[in-house]
Amino acid sequence: MNKVLVVEDSPVVLKVLKHLLSQSDFFVPVLCASYEEAKQVLNEQDKASFFAAIVDLNLPDAEDGEIVDFVLSFSIPCVVLTATYNDALRLELLNKGVLDYITKDSRYSFEHVVGVVERLKKNQSVTALVAEDSSTSRLFIKALLEQYQFNVITVENGQEALSMLESEPNIRLLITDHNMPLINGYDLVSMLRQSARFQDLVIIGLSAEGDNALSARFIKMGANDFIKKPFYHEEFHCRVIQNLESQEMLETIRNMDALDALTQLKNRRYLFDEGQAYFDKQASSSTGVGLAMMDLDAFRQVNDIYGFMVGDALLKEIGGLILSCFPEALSARFSGEEFCIVAPGGVQFDDQLKGFIASLKETVFTEAKIPMTCSIGVVQTHDAGLEEAIKVADARLYEAKSRGRDQIVTG
Repeated sequence: MNKVLVVEDSPVVLKVLKHLLSQSDFFVPVLCASYEEAKQVLNEQDKASFFAAIVDLNLPDAEDGEIVDFVLSFSIPCVVLTATYNDALRLELLNKGVLDYITKDSRYSFEHVVGVVERLKKNQSVTALVAEDSSTSRLFIKALLEQYQFNVITVENGQEALSMLESEPNIRLLITDHNMPLINGYDLVSMLRQSARFQDLVIIGLSAEGDNALSARFIKMGANDFIKKPFYHEEFHCRVIQNLESQEMLETIRNMDALDALTQLKNRRYLFDEGQAYFDKQASSSTGVGLAMMDLDAFRQVNDIYGFMVGDALLKEIGGLILSCFPEALSARFSGEEFCIVAPGGVQFDDQLKGFIASLKETVFTEAKIPMTCSIGVVQTHDAGLEEAIKVADARLYEAKSRGRDQIVTG
């Protein structure tokens, strides 16, 4: 859990922020009503344990924003709340390194400030690539992104950017200048959008040259946005976050269509629509492909004895266990209590199945402490199709059932 320091003299605002932060699984609010109280907390507690701070600019014992400098002196990301808007002061605070300057003019203001802190948490798992031939601009953009907790990689031209994107599959954001040697930003975007692999990559173009036609060309070629240099860092942050959140929303919608809502495994439709390509890729490898059909033993008795709510909770926990035991597999809920696992074959798949069975027997599920076993039919092949492999594995699954359940049949 990450501590968030909240310094605010209004009891009502403190209560609202405490409520909003406490709804998150990641944050613990630490509340202070004055500058002196905040100083005492930061001097007595481990500063590194504070993930961020939300501070009122005008406190009764520090009316001139002293709390901001004090918090920033500990390198704690800081968001300022204030009752009045002052543009000159806002610029001064942002130049100091404050993340955002938000006026307390509605309930949305408080939701927005908590949203900024939540975004920081998300950004810690986002890798951004900056392609910029100017060392000054490259370092400036890197600093802006790191202020918002992004993991940042920098390169000097489009050719290096392509190589980095090929070798680092976790890059989710690309900031690219237009005028670069070897491959310019416009051509880089064009190359990337021709590959389905980079369809979810958020791309923002930059340039100090050209007119509005250049920004239109970038976006028509597939960039998510375009920013004209010079830009102020508040605009940069807003554009980056807005585009990331739009892409995350699209991915969420896509996942909803592909996932089984209860177990968070892929659903049957996804298995048959997308599974053949994954199956063929693994089948062509040296180890071949492994496919397992699993069915929980006597699951209907769980519903009869404990009810459907407990049965659903059990299936949810089984889904989590499958994901942990087969991290690289395509794992799908095939029907009610039946699951299909498609994974790299060979000894690795055998070991994963054994590990799953061992974990299943070591675990009692749900608050009802229900023990569970399963029957499994397995196929390992280099050439059979997905549907044919499912039929063979399903037949072996029912053979395992007929032999007394709680076992694996491989052929």
